[in-house]
Amino acid sequence: MAGMEWTDKLALGLGPMDQTHQEFVEAYNRLLGVSGEDLLVAMDAFIAHSVEHFDQENRWMEKVGFPGCHKAEHDRVLAVCLDVRKRMERGDAALGRQLIQELPVWFDNHVASMDAALAGYLDSIGFDTVTGEVHNPPQEDSGEGSSACCTPPSVPAPDSQPA
Repeated sequence: MAGMEWTDKLALGLGPMDQTHQEFVEAYNRLLGVSGEDLLVAMDAFIAHSVEHFDQENRWMEKVGFPGCHKAEHDRVLAVCLDVRKRMERGDAALGRQLIQELPVWFDNHVASMDAALAGYLDSIGFDTVTGEVHNPPQEDSGEGSSACCTPPSVPAPDSQPA
């Protein structure tokens, strides 16, 4: 199984997010080429990284009122990882390998869609990831920060009328 490679395609221009994503790639790559107890240890480290990674993004989203479906996806992926980890501990290494094989596709899609939308929105409102301050708040009547699932608050929903 080939490892994940950090590429410019994964860089979103939000330093702390990009750094965390690089760490995700590294934690993932440590899962490759190990087995038995070493695989469980690497999976534990990967899960620990994922908890911190997702918590970081979830805190940012909460501070700015970003749609909750992004957090829900984090929660689902983490739940799957934890369940698979338990099954691996009981001897189902094949299920662990299947998860490892599928994670890069999920990650690429997640970065390109949900994380790109979040990074773009945080940039548009001048969100400081260190202080949590917003330097360019959205207009009250713009609909930004709405609860529409995973439509980035700064991007209007597509017009439903035919062209």
